[in-house]
Amino acid sequence: MKILMLSSTFPYPPSLGGTPVRTFNLLKYLTQNHEITLITQKGLDVSASQIEELQQWVKELKIFPRRDSVEKNLNSKIKRLIQFWREGTPPNVLFIYNPEIQQWLDLAVAQKSYDVITCEHSVNQIYVRPEWKQALKTVVNIHSSVYKTCLNQLETNTAENPLRDRFYLPLLKRYEQKFCQKFSNLVVTTEEDRTQIQLFNPPGEITIIPNGVDLELFPYRQVDPGGHQLIIAGLMDYVVNIDMARFFSLEILPILQEKYPDTTLVILGSKPSPAVLELAQRPGITVTGRVPSMAEYLHQATVCVVPMRSGFGIKNKTLEAMAAGVPVVASDRGLEGLKVDSSDVPIRALRANRIEEYVTQISRLFEDAQLRAELSRNGRDLIEQEYTWEQSGKRYEEVLSKR
Repeated sequence: MKILMLSSTFPYPPSLGGTPVRTFNLLKYLTQNHEITLITQKGLDVSASQIEELQQWVKELKIFPRRDSVEKNLNSKIKRLIQFWREGTPPNVLFIYNPEIQQWLDLAVAQKSYDVITCEHSVNQIYVRPEWKQALKTVVNIHSSVYKTCLNQLETNTAENPLRDRFYLPLLKRYEQKFCQKFSNLVVTTEEDRTQIQLFNPPGEITIIPNGVDLELFPYRQVDPGGHQLIIAGLMDYVVNIDMARFFSLEILPILQEKYPDTTLVILGSKPSPAVLELAQRPGITVTGRVPSMAEYLHQATVCVVPMRSGFGIKNKTLEAMAAGVPVVASDRGLEGLKVDSSDVPIRALRANRIEEYVTQISRLFEDAQLRAELSRNGRDLIEQEYTWEQSGKRYEEVLSKR
């Protein structure tokens, strides 16, 4: 097949996590048997060497410029809100829109150059015209429902701007419902997201394809370091990860440090925001920023904590920690899509949602080497059996190939 993939996020290097890791690894699998053209956008942080390396994985790489900043004065914000209300497209989606990409796509579709167009993240749907699905297959890879995410943040009091998000909520519902109608097929990462998208009654089939892990990048650790070392991982400029890091550092870690005075926390991830960087001033906390190997840091941790209070979709950070053999304590959000503690499976992670639950579960792991070993092995087994990128790529190929 000739496949055209749209990704407003430059999907390299995949070690950045988030959208790049899913996009790159699906692309990497598909390119084995299909001709891939990738349309993406380049910000100031993308280097010439990264472009050269990504070029090796596709037949054709089309790069367009991306804006790196948006006006933040009050008048500009009000204009964006009004435009969202009138036109129905969120400001962050309009931000990535490039008319040159639209012109290129319109011509390519008119010339019948491709068999399939995929949108790698729902923001890219802005380029797809509803009538295209009559001529070729159109697929939107929805990493998580934007409406459900916004609703969850309001319900859990974790919204960055509650007043704005209350205004956004009905508009996001209308927006998501509308764009879901345009596609031949829709892809989500968890059953929860499929349930939400089904409420929009899209005509296309909805398929669950979870994220995976590159087992070479995240090898199974050989030694349990013991001790009282905690780690939190994620892109640290993303609002739900910022909330996660601050919630744990300010509300839970001090209690654990009273009980285990040598307890330390590493906050691991690219682009730490000022709100995350300031946590490094607190006792026992290290903020790393981007590191060459996440696995090396994970292997040094006694426990990986995923204390997310909002955010939908399957979590790379949870999968990668389990692949590395690190025992995981996580919230319902951090464990979304994973079967880890029901009666019909071996225990693979410990669940916590309230402060006292985190303290209890982490204390159990600090004090019980046998339990750590059990979670370590069972977690790795789960990833090997169900969550590799090869498995996810194969499922994606089946969706794109289905007539």
